[in-house]
Amino acid sequence: MTPETPIRLADDRAHVWHPFTQAQTAEPPIPVVSGKGALLFTADGREILDLISSWWVNIHGHARPEIARAIGEQASRLEQVIFADFTHAPAVNLAKQLSEVLPHGLTRVFFSDNGSTSVEIALKIAWQYWINCGAPQRRRYLALDGAYHGDTFGAMSAGASSGFYDPFKPLLFQVDTIPFPETWLDDPDVEAKEAASLAALDRWLDRHGNELAAFIAEPLIQGAAGMRMCRPQFMAAVVARIRSASGLVIFDEVMTGFGRTGTLFASEQIGVSPDLICLSKGLTGGFLPLSVTACSETIYSAFLGTNFDRAFAHGHSFTANPLGCAAALASLEITRAPETAQAWRRIEAKHREGMARLAEIPSLRQFRITGTVAACNIELPGTAYGAATSLALKKNFLARGLLIRPMGPVLYVLPPYCITDAELDRAYTAIAEVVTTISAV
Repeated sequence: MTPETPIRLADDRAHVWHPFTQAQTAEPPIPVVSGKGALLFTADGREILDLISSWWVNIHGHARPEIARAIGEQASRLEQVIFADFTHAPAVNLAKQLSEVLPHGLTRVFFSDNGSTSVEIALKIAWQYWINCGAPQRRRYLALDGAYHGDTFGAMSAGASSGFYDPFKPLLFQVDTIPFPETWLDDPDVEAKEAASLAALDRWLDRHGNELAAFIAEPLIQGAAGMRMCRPQFMAAVVARIRSASGLVIFDEVMTGFGRTGTLFASEQIGVSPDLICLSKGLTGGFLPLSVTACSETIYSAFLGTNFDRAFAHGHSFTANPLGCAAALASLEITRAPETAQAWRRIEAKHREGMARLAEIPSLRQFRITGTVAACNIELPGTAYGAATSLALKKNFLARGLLIRPMGPVLYVLPPYCITDAELDRAYTAIAEVVTTISAV
């Protein structure tokens, strides 16, 4: 969209169907014409500080020149080629570089196009793996209560307990769950909650351990469930039990990957390598749709044979798109730079300062921080999804130039790594003002 081509909201309302939106009651969408760093620029001349990285994808900020340049250079050479029977340098180089930084043993990379499909692929691989291994009785999946893994049918099944999918329940397959011991700063009950969850897992494994195909989890942070966080030692204990039952471990790091939790992958803090990992969102720095599902050599080898029926018959038209791979390579280079890790630590420190200020507001509680993600709960009437207080919070944040989307009663900040200390200070000051004002109404 160029400045000479104005955005007509009438055309938007007539033709566009926006995601996660009740179109009949929603405010008109805000026309955005450009972005730079942590800022978005609107058609009416406003600047908006993007404190959610535009749905958690723009990890390095908007219009990062290195990534834009990489896409442009790749577009002049090769924009797309079928990835069955063909290959190309951006995909090969990306797979190789990812295998160098992924948790130990994840050496095989399957490309797709978004987080939901990366999860779908992991679930399908786990299912067929056991068939290929001659253990078709392993047909149960296990997840953590409240998890969200995406909006395709397999991903919805794994996240059914999140409550997002009631209209589709008759179409979902069974995925069992154990309690998620969500915790926060100074939580006195965390050990008891973890013990109860592990006891529930032990009971489940006693009954169904020999039927377990795979356990899937968002490690350390359940994103769409409300930035619910758990301790690394809990996840390590869960993985140890799953492994004792010979089940596969899938880590959905679609949101947590590429530094969000303060390390390149959340798996590093847990001290374990999953059998499969799902990545998307920050993979291309937010520039283009791309995702990967990486697995161990053991899993990959189970699909080798002389007959096609052992192969993994899955693919997408834009599998390993060269432009997306070029963007991901450029983003990964930025992510691996020492100054990026410094930014993670700096942002976490500013979160701790900001959350300490917000802790003085009586209507805010359950403060939690993991790496570059900070969240708390709002204890006010009308904070359910789409309710009056939730909408008022979002509207008042925008009036102060902040892009913050409370998830029901959960207020969270998840900024791009390029955000400055001054921008974060301004954000926390404005958050405190907005919440204090609305709390007084």
